[in-house]
Parts: sequence; structure tokens; C-alpha cells
Amino acid sequence: AAAGRAAAYLVTNAEGAALHHRHLRERVDDFDPDTRDRFLAGALLPAAWYLRAQAARRAWREEMAGVFRRTDLLVAPCTPCPAPSLGTRYLELAGRRELLRPNLGLFTQPFSCIGLPALSVPLWLPGEKLPIGVQLVAAPWREDLCLRAAQVLAEAGVAEARPGVV
Repeated sequence: AAAGRAAAYLVTNAEGAALHHRHLRERVDDFDPDTRDRFLAGALLPAAWYLRAQAARRAWREEMAGVFRRTDLLVAPCTPCPAPSLGTRYLELAGRRELLRPNLGLFTQPFSCIGLPALSVPLWLPGEKLPIGVQLVAAPWREDLCLRAAQVLAEAGVAEARPGVV
């Protein structure tokens, strides 16, 4: 999973830079600073690193294909922390102080990078004021499993949008 995360980070930065190349040149200040910095780093990524990341991406895709030969659906956290307050820049992660924004996709980015269908649901735990984000991940072309599982959670009253909660 760590190799998948590293590959996803490099690939998405490089591909984001390629996709937004013109806007980065013409309107760089329109980007959120964290996003801008990731895309600029992606634009400077050596080709050899990108190719290694693509190889790791393929290996991660194959590993996940093996997982989905044994199971239908994965349930995983969306983020490594509860919902942060607006303006929060750092979080505690594995005993270290880390930038918040690059790490919010820690658990979602590896699945997204290999094209797996995933759905995030707010999961309410007893006594908590805010939900935790849980992702439901399925094999390629099995979005139906994510949607059905989300419906089951909603019908059970644990995954729902609640008015007035932001």
C-alpha cells in the first residue's frame, strides 16, 4: 500500500501538472498554494521517476485485482484524522507533525489513482458530534456494490447527511 500511495502521489502530481499546464503558466496565483506547489513539483518530476511510479501503479492495480478476486467490497477510512477545523494546516500523523492538505488523500488517492470505484459516506458513531468519512471501494465496474452498501448503511441510520452539520 505504501508503494501505491507513493506512486499515486507522483503520478497525480505529474498528470495534474500536465492537465493544468496552461493555467499554471498564465494564472498560477489562481491556484490554492498547496495545489499549485504539488503541480509545479509534478511538472519538474524526472521522467525516470514518473516511469517508475507508473510501474508501481501497475503493480498496485494487479495487487488490488487479487484482493477483489477474494472479496467484493473494501471499507476503509477516507482520511487519517477527524474532520479538521477550517484553517488547520497541520495534523499529527504516526507521531509526526505533517502538513494537512497533502495527507487528506492518504487513504483515497491510491484507489483513485488505479481507477477503482469508491464512494465516501459519513459514518456516525454514537455520541460523536461529527461523522467520520468512510470509503467503500469495489472492483472495476462494480460501482453498484458501493451504492448498495451505502444504501444499507443509510437505511441502518449510520450513514446519512444531517441538516445543520457542516
